[in-house]
Amino acid sequence: MRALVGVKRVIDYAVKVRVKGDGSGVETAGVKMSMNPFCEIAVEEAVRLKEKGILKEIIAVSIGPAQAQETIRTALAMGADRGMHVKHDDILQPLAVAKLLKAVAEKEKPDMILLGKQAIDDDCNQTGQMLASLMGWPQATFASKVDVEGSNLTVVREIDGGLETIGMKLPAVITTDLRLNEPRYATLPNIMKAKKKKIDATDPAELGVDVSSKLQTVKVVEPPTRQAGGVVGSVQELMAKLKEKSLI
Repeated sequence: MRALVGVKRVIDYAVKVRVKGDGSGVETAGVKMSMNPFCEIAVEEAVRLKEKGILKEIIAVSIGPAQAQETIRTALAMGADRGMHVKHDDILQPLAVAKLLKAVAEKEKPDMILLGKQAIDDDCNQTGQMLASLMGWPQATFASKVDVEGSNLTVVREIDGGLETIGMKLPAVITTDLRLNEPRYATLPNIMKAKKKKIDATDPAELGVDVSSKLQTVKVVEPPTRQAGGVVGSVQELMAKLKEKSLI
């Protein structure tokens, strides 16, 4: 079996995000970037499936500017076999990303597609679902456990009410949740080997995909500073404060 794993380059989770002065977006110049944490989990799961002998090849694909190749190299150092870079410098909406991944999948013919459930920069949580719909494949979102037996896939997924176990036939789209695994650190020897692994390059035009945005960002602002709370000495005082602020 072969797996296609999506990896996204985002602002590092430990960096405080700053809004641009003109309110057109967030500042990325000179900011530390890294692989989206949920994408790391997807790569780790694919590598574990390969170590079990279930997968034969893992293809890491990233859509973005030239620097996205660094993210692909990280996936290669973790254990992916080769990379695919879809070159695009502008921000893409989830539907455009899903269409590009569909085009790549039609070319690579994977048996499964693994994606992080969401990216920490936009928190859209839409790409996996849209991709499954476009491909006409079953989907297992928010996966916290994945078992593969032949062409049968069993996934335990996290839902509001607890856990849900579903079964389906491959090929399928899987989106990964936090508790699925703990991604490994790439070792120095694997980092060196990753430099020699192949990364193919393409772009939306070559894939025949229209990525023009149907949405327009009007303005980006930081959330308002939260006002300090107060301490009350009794339930009666609390009720009085709530009435004073016309909250009850």
